[in-house]
Amino acid sequence: MASPRLETYCCPNRDAATQLVMNFQPEVFCGVCIGSASISLLLTILQLLPKKGQSPRKMPKASSSSTILLLISICDILGGLGMIFRSSVWLGFPGFIANISVANGTDVWPSAFCVGSAMWIQLLYSAGFWWLFCYAVDSYLVVRRSAGLSTIVLYHMMTWGLAVMLCVEGIALLYYPSLSSCENGLEHAIPHYITTYAPLLLVLVANPVLFRRTVSAVASLLKGRQGIYTENERRLGTEIQMRFFKIMLVFVICWSSNIINETLLFYLELQPDINEMPLKNLRSAALITWIIMGVLNPMQGFLFTLAFYGWTGWRVDLKWRKREIPWESMSSSTVGENAYPSPVNYQSNIHDSKKISTTDSQQTDEAISMLSEANTSSDERLTRSSPIYQGW
Repeated sequence: MASPRLETYCCPNRDAATQLVMNFQPEVFCGVCIGSASISLLLTILQLLPKKGQSPRKMPKASSSSTILLLISICDILGGLGMIFRSSVWLGFPGFIANISVANGTDVWPSAFCVGSAMWIQLLYSAGFWWLFCYAVDSYLVVRRSAGLSTIVLYHMMTWGLAVMLCVEGIALLYYPSLSSCENGLEHAIPHYITTYAPLLLVLVANPVLFRRTVSAVASLLKGRQGIYTENERRLGTEIQMRFFKIMLVFVICWSSNIINETLLFYLELQPDINEMPLKNLRSAALITWIIMGVLNPMQGFLFTLAFYGWTGWRVDLKWRKREIPWESMSSSTVGENAYPSPVNYQSNIHDSKKISTTDSQQTDEAISMLSEANTSSDERLTRSSPIYQGW
C-alpha cells in the first residue's frame, strides 16, 4: 500500500501511532499487500494485452487522452511491483528489517532499502495522481479547444516534475538533519504528509469539477445540432458521464481509506498515551483501515482498467497491435476511413456518411472545434466528423 507511514517507519525514533500500525501483524499485512498487488498486476496486464477474435482495424492516430490512460496504468503497475518487492523482503528477511529500529546503527543498507522502496512507491502513485488530474484537464480541453498530442509534452513536464519535486521535498524535510534524528516532532512529519496527499486531494476536488464541465460542454456540442437533441445524442452524453463516474468511483474506493486512516493516526499522535482504554475503538478503526489500505491501494490498477476499457476478456493475442480506446480518440487528426466505430449500442443508430479525404477531414476538424460557439448546418457532417463522435 502507499502511505507516508512507510517513510516514517524508516526513522528509528518513529512516533507511537506509526509504531502501532506497522507492528500490527506485519506478516499478515505484508502477505495481504503481496496478494492484492500480484492479483492487480496480473489482471491489469491481462486487460492491456490485445485479445483474440478482434477483427483487425486501421487505428486512428493515438490521442493524448488515450496516452495518459496508458501512463496511469504503467504507474500503477510499477507501483504494484514496488509493493511486492518491499513486502517480500520484509517477509523473507525479518532480521534485515529489524535493523531499521536500531538508532545509530552501523549497517546503512536496511535504512537505505526502507527509504528507497518507500520513495519508489510514493513517487509512482503520486505520478499516477498527477496523470489522472492531467486526464481530466485534457478531456475538458479536447472538447473545448481540441487539444491533441502536442500537449502531452507539457503533461509529462508537469506530472513528473511535480511528483519528483514534492517527493524529494517531503523526504528531505522528514529526514532533516539526518535519518537517525528524524520524527522528533510533527514539524518534520506534517510537510511530508502534505506533499504526499496534496495530489490525491487535488484529484478528489478538481477532477469532479472538470469532468462535470466536460460533460456540460459535450452536451452543448450535441445540442448545437440545429437545436435538436435526439435520443442517440442523449445516450452518447450519458455514456461519457458514466465513464467519468466510474473513474472517480474507483479512485474514491481505493483511497478514501487512506484519508480516514491518516486522520485517525494523527489524532492518536496528539494524545499523551495512545494505549488508554477510551482510545481503544480509535485504535481498532486505525488498524482496520490499515489492512483495508493494503487491499485496496494495489487494486487501483486493475479497477481503473475496468473503468477505462471495460472487461476485455481472457483470450490473449500475442501478436501485438496498437490499441485505441474508441471514446478517447477525440483529438485524432484523421477520420473517415481511418476511424473505427465505437462498440456501444447507440452507434448503430447513427447515420452513415460518405468517406472524406484526410485533407478535408482536417479542415472539418478545425471547423468542428468551434462548435461550442456556432451551429453547423449539416447533421451528417457533425455526426461523422465531430471529435465527440470519433472519440467518445
